[in-house]
Amino acid sequence: MVQLGTLEKVKDLRLVWKNEAQDFTKWLAKEENLALLSKELDIDIELITTEAKTGTFSTDILAFESNTEDKIIIENQLESTNHDHLGKIITYASGHDAKTIIWVVKDVREEHRRAVDWLNEHTDDEINIFLCRIELWKIDDSKLAPKFQIVSSPNNWTKTIKRSSNDEMSATKMLQLNYWTQLSEMIDNDGDYNAVFNSRKPKGQHWYNLAIGSSLAHISLTINTRENDIKTQIWIRDNKDLYDYLYSQKEEIEEQLGFPLRWERLDNKKASYTNIIKSINLNNEDNWDEAIKWHLDMAVNFYNVFSDKIESFKNM
Repeated sequence: MVQLGTLEKVKDLRLVWKNEAQDFTKWLAKEENLALLSKELDIDIELITTEAKTGTFSTDILAFESNTEDKIIIENQLESTNHDHLGKIITYASGHDAKTIIWVVKDVREEHRRAVDWLNEHTDDEINIFLCRIELWKIDDSKLAPKFQIVSSPNNWTKTIKRSSNDEMSATKMLQLNYWTQLSEMIDNDGDYNAVFNSRKPKGQHWYNLAIGSSLAHISLTINTRENDIKTQIWIRDNKDLYDYLYSQKEEIEEQLGFPLRWERLDNKKASYTNIIKSINLNNEDNWDEAIKWHLDMAVNFYNVFSDKIESFKNM
């Protein structure tokens, strides 16, 4: 008979992080720990700096979202939420023109959860506020393991639906949200896909990003209802050396994939990419199953071929 351990929550976070600024913020700012938070929130978070100045105040962590480069501020609190920090997150967000606010705390008071819910309900779809609890867990005498738990988050369905009826893009935004929702469900429900990817929070936008195991690049799925095409691509945010390294292996990569790619270095821009395009009309929902399967099959192929090469580049 298999012996099972007992899962136990550790109440005292200061067993690991004695000082909020010197210990917890520095721990969270490491790439592997921001990746844990990214996974929980379905946001690709990349660090800019810690203790970023906002007037006479300092933001614990200033970061950005990989696919949009929108600013993110992260405020940490190894105690219960309070009014002081609620005011700080708004001050820091305005000072850095951040689109995403992440408030990481030990415990959440009900009045502050309601306040964050209210802010999410009454701001437009560009502003997103997350209230997230940090916890420590162990099994019997095992090492302590951190876990982030979302307490309050933006409702993207509600924000998309609340857009003005005069917004000519509202129908397109709803189509995008519905398409990515179905694609997310396919990832969650299909073992071949969820063995490789974690689904992301669907949004009313033309792209949907999937992690490839490195902050240098990601897999980007796109839809274009005007041009009637969809794409699967490797998106390199800001690294021409990585693009050149991959392009030097173009023939080998395309042979492994089994099809040619379109390569774009984009010398006048930070980003570079390589992709494959499929013509399909997504305004006809009867085509969605075919499109979603193509998107995800291509994404798995891209992951299998590109992830090792990107890792090799990092180790050069």
